[in-house]
Amino acid sequence: MQSENRIFDDFVKFVNGAAGTFAGVAREAEGSARERAREWIGGLDFVSRDEFEAVKAMAVAARDEADALRARLDRLEAGASAPAAPRAPKAPKAG
Repeated sequence: MQSENRIFDDFVKFVNGAAGTFAGVAREAEGSARERAREWIGGLDFVSRDEFEAVKAMAVAARDEADALRARLDRLEAGASAPAAPRAPKAPKAG
């Protein structure tokens, strides 16, 4: 009976050791995979969300400014193309 328990205990210790080893290997593989993914993504010139949002806000501001300038230019061009009102001739200077 003692010998059966000892074999069983040794087997349990072996399985626990193997499970710990596999867990360590899995953690190491996951860390390695994450590092490779970071390197791969870093090489693709992706931007962070913060950088994207900042550039997006700049683009919206630039578009708004361009629209305002376009409207101003349209008003100026409309004013320049309108026929000028006839002016009264100047009276000759008395001399």
